[in-house]
Amino acid sequence: MDEVKKLISDIKNGNVKPIYFLMGEESYYIDKISEYIEKTVLSEEERGFNQMVLYGKDVTVDDIVSNAKRYPMMAEKQVVVVKEAQHLSRTIDNLTSYANNPQPTTVLVICYKYSKLDKRKKLYKAVQKSGVLFESKNLYENQVADWIKKVLQGSGYKITPIAAQLLVEYLGTSLSKINNELEKLKIVITKDIEITPATIEEHIGISKDFNNFELKKAIGERNTLKAARIVNYFAQNPKDNPFVVTVTVLHTYFTQVLQYHGLKDHSKGNVAKVLGVNPYFVNEYQTAAKNFPMRKVSGIISALRDLDLKGKGVGAANMSQADLLKELLVKVF
Repeated sequence: MDEVKKLISDIKNGNVKPIYFLMGEESYYIDKISEYIEKTVLSEEERGFNQMVLYGKDVTVDDIVSNAKRYPMMAEKQVVVVKEAQHLSRTIDNLTSYANNPQPTTVLVICYKYSKLDKRKKLYKAVQKSGVLFESKNLYENQVADWIKKVLQGSGYKITPIAAQLLVEYLGTSLSKINNELEKLKIVITKDIEITPATIEEHIGISKDFNNFELKKAIGERNTLKAARIVNYFAQNPKDNPFVVTVTVLHTYFTQVLQYHGLKDHSKGNVAKVLGVNPYFVNEYQTAAKNFPMRKVSGIISALRDLDLKGKGVGAANMSQADLLKELLVKVF
């Protein structure tokens, strides 16, 4: 986020480069930077004649260069945005000549999603010298909850750690997908209301009581009754609670519990750092480690691997999700 803030700040202060090559697996920041350039570099009156959006599916690199070499009309600059440029991956190196000598009155924005340039290629070095190369990387799962908190804080909203983690558990790590849900929340709640699991259940539809996050917690506490209720809910709502996701979440969880057992320093700060979790949740891992000795945890991890294969139809083609979930609880407890 710091790199994005600096990039935006430079543009805001008039330090606009002739080329912005935005690449990487996470599309959220590519879209945000591109949108910011489209909205701010030119005035509303200038955009009509001097701003153009092209699509990688519909153009060639020669088309892009031809448009980039045009002179602006009644303005100091023109903006050319190429979206879905990853479709030009086979010929993108043909942009090297232009990147070596870009038109100073053009701001060329290349949105190269889900891929990136080879650092050894001449194009990479040419863009790096004359413009901006930005790589938007996927966040690790343990970083996303903190990202949610910071994004909401930037808009004046607050969220509890449990609510942020619940969003990650349900929506995954796609920042664009999460941001869409956050934008919906901002429409229906005011800034003085802290976002809680109850808020999420009411406005997004994620159950605050029956989800993988609560299942992890119930298992860690050896609360068999609560775990059974959640599993029963999953069995009745299989489309919203895929077995493969539940197994993956629990496998990650018990791997972290195993890591906890192997630590010499069990201070909250060290546990949070090594396990890659918010310090708020460290107590849950301490509880789980007390309830599940290291040998038992190792056995559970092995059993979860087998269940993962069964969930994918390997060696158990006719097992229902309900049966798989029941077996999961038996193996764990």
